[in-house]
Amino acid sequence: MARISLIEPAQASSEVKEIYEGKLKGKPGSIQKALAHRPAMLGNFLGFYASVGRSLDRKLYEAVYLRVSLINGCHYCSQHHIQGVKRAGLTPDHMKGLKDGNYAGFGAPEQTALRYAEKLTRTPDGASDTDFTELKKDFSDEQVVDLHMLIGLANLTNRVTGPLALEVGFPEEKI
Repeated sequence: MARISLIEPAQASSEVKEIYEGKLKGKPGSIQKALAHRPAMLGNFLGFYASVGRSLDRKLYEAVYLRVSLINGCHYCSQHHIQGVKRAGLTPDHMKGLKDGNYAGFGAPEQTALRYAEKLTRTPDGASDTDFTELKKDFSDEQVVDLHMLIGLANLTNRVTGPLALEVGFPEEKI
């Protein structure tokens, strides 16, 4: 059970109802219902969330988000991104590899990005010139920025949804 009240559609202000119906197509999740206590924050967060990682391949985006969430033990985000990796076409073997930190089932560029995401999640100040040399072999500067923002976004949402004890709201899956 969530540690704060969640703003359900029936109790939402007109500003929040507009966001729920528009951007969320009438299906707000627990994180949106929590952020609805701050309508401007909710709107800005949704815009920011939608903009991050868009220069990256969708499979890589979902793999990075899921791996960061698994490292952090974020049940809420892991469950949401299990769905995302499936929609992006990753296999159960890919998911098991992400859970175990074994990236052998991914191509070389994806392995580089996943190792880097793991490094930044475990040691946020651990980036080195060598890391950037490796990243720049396969990724443009735009993609490197997107990768960093994606790693940061995943870590941010992991640190919001877990402590607030937000519930998933759909049948859960194991990897």
